Amino acid sequence: MFKKFFSKLNKKVGIDLGTSKTIVSIQDKGIVIREPSIVAINNKIDQILAVGEEAQKMIGKNPRYITLCSPLVNGIISDYEVTEKFLKYFIDKLFMENFNFTGRPSVVIGIPLDVTEVEKKAVEDASMSAGAGKVYLVEEIMAAAIGARLPIQDASGSMIINLGGGKTEIAVISLNGVVNWKNVNIAGRELDNDIVHYARNHFNLLIGHKIAEKIKMKIGSAFELKEELKIEMRGRDLISGLPREIIVSDYQIRDAISKSIHSIIDHIKSVLETTPPELVADIYERGIVLTGGGAKLMGIDQAIARAVEIPVRVSDDPQTCTIRGLTNLLDDQPLLDEILLPSANEDKMVR
Repeated sequence: MFKKFFSKLNKKVGIDLGTSKTIVSIQDKGIVIREPSIVAINNKIDQILAVGEEAQKMIGKNPRYITLCSPLVNGIISDYEVTEKFLKYFIDKLFMENFNFTGRPSVVIGIPLDVTEVEKKAVEDASMSAGAGKVYLVEEIMAAAIGARLPIQDASGSMIINLGGGKTEIAVISLNGVVNWKNVNIAGRELDNDIVHYARNHFNLLIGHKIAEKIKMKIGSAFELKEELKIEMRGRDLISGLPREIIVSDYQIRDAISKSIHSIIDHIKSVLETTPPELVADIYERGIVLTGGGAKLMGIDQAIARAVEIPVRVSDDPQTCTIRGLTNLLDDQPLLDEILLPSANEDKMVR
């Protein structure tokens, strides 16, 4: 009786643990935290100096004794201890700002499709060590589909492409499950690397990843634009060693990222080629939906639509689709039970 009473008082928390950004929502309140997935560590005393936005300000400006690292690489935990402290930072922040928590919160976390049992256990252990009472794991792509309002429960096919920071997930969903899918380690950060390499190879200019990301967001495109866009590119001249600025156009940036875009499109085609024909017919009728921060790249929907000859649309506010889906699951226990992944630590969960 008392367990049931206190379980109603304990809030559920949704966490979209991304390679680039971590977004947190609370039951009945929605999104409360949205910060970069980055941690600054002081190697002299082996302590975390800053997390999120404060750590991001240090990129490219840190001395040798401060290491900047991402707890996740391609959506997978790369450093267990750092991830634990990273999650603890956010859960502690929630406790400080929301005094209505009466116990350890239940946490719903999205994980990649190709996650192993060991990696699942790492996510659960890190979350529980950070202060969670119970951890629910769901596939990120399912949460993104719910956030994009796709009819995942219907006996018909829906195709969704989640373009994240470290990975691109391509999936065909039907009857509350993933029928066919593919994970590709080409996403936002790879496009940034493409721009860095392009600047080095074509202009003898060394630029930082932060500059490359800014250029990508401002004038990056996957399809020819109606009007030419230009922006400054600042860095260090590799010949003289001195600072230099050049002006680059959207055409040059499109050329820089074209190989990666074509690779993503090839993987989309391969998923369609191995999808049952009945579901392909549904996808042709309904179209493909793009989610994730990478969906904001100008013309990405047009480039995919032209290549696969299927209508493509970008979901509303694509970057928050996954957390919106997780937030919906916080209030819909039956649906959560339907798509929930088996726990690797059932005996450790706090009831």
